[in-house]
Amino acid sequence: MHRIDSVVAQCADSHLQHNLIAACRAALTGGSILRTFFSQPHTISMKGATDLQTEADLASEAAILAALSEDSPGISILAEESSASAAFTFDDPIWVVDPLDGTTNFAHGFPHFAVSIALVDQGVPQIGVIYLPCSDELFCSWKGGGAWLNGENIQVTEAEFLIEALIGTGFPYDTHTHLQEIILQIETLLPKVRDLRRAGAAAVDLAYVACGRLDGFYERELKPWDTAAGWLLVEEAGGITSDYSGEPYNLGTQEIAAANPVLLKKLLPLLT
Repeated sequence: MHRIDSVVAQCADSHLQHNLIAACRAALTGGSILRTFFSQPHTISMKGATDLQTEADLASEAAILAALSEDSPGISILAEESSASAAFTFDDPIWVVDPLDGTTNFAHGFPHFAVSIALVDQGVPQIGVIYLPCSDELFCSWKGGGAWLNGENIQVTEAEFLIEALIGTGFPYDTHTHLQEIILQIETLLPKVRDLRRAGAAAVDLAYVACGRLDGFYERELKPWDTAAGWLLVEEAGGITSDYSGEPYNLGTQEIAAANPVLLKKLLPLLT
């Protein structure tokens, strides 16, 4: 935690600061478990035709939930593996947790995955933490406090032209039902941007937009645990998020696009 001590100290709201520390601690705990499991053979089960679950998802989630319950008792938790099908509301404070974003990558030994934890209140993220275990990179943000990577302030890029932009994207689990739409979107975008990247972990992609490794990102059919932390990171890093029509993003939206304001305005018309 020493890497963010100086950052956390800048959070003037003591309650928010306490929960920020809790989120970072929980993310590091979950990430440590993922790192241990990553080099071992995996037990894989199927939640859907292309939606995997491993023992690491479950172990990471159990450790994260235990840490959050200990450090911030009384705050509800929405977690992908244990409560995804439960009724929930974002009206009151709630932790939104993805214990392993990028499970397919993890299962195949592709080191592009993360723990994602957000504290949401009144539908708006107040804290966002994303931890990449393989690179030991801890992204954190809080409302009004900027975005940080291992204690260093980060910003989105200032790219103004699509032809200079590296854009990230992702495909929904039911790709076969949207195949022509996806192909058309790529045919439209690819000649107009520097390149596209599809790496299979939306939380990581949003963190990469926040720190400037990607200039923009878009994807549809994501869940709140995929986007909540990254949404705040991008906006605290000077970017904006919206749906494909340009309306502000919210956790009930079926699509998300993220970039700096100038670039996003040019990207959106190519997505519809």
